[in-house]
Amino acid sequence: MAQAKKIALYMLIVFVLYTIIKTPARAADLVQVGFEGISDAAKSVGEFMTELTN
Repeated sequence: MAQAKKIALYMLIVFVLYTIIKTPARAADLVQVGFEGISDAAKSVGEFMTELTN
């Protein structure tokens, strides 16, 4: 099982590196979308906590 996880991790790393090398603009867009999603989620949790305490 550990061997399968290691292989999957290596495949993911190779895929990410291939994507960055082959289409860096698209890779940057995907990273930006990811960070925007994390930011939106954090803002939503903050708003929820603020409303919860009021």
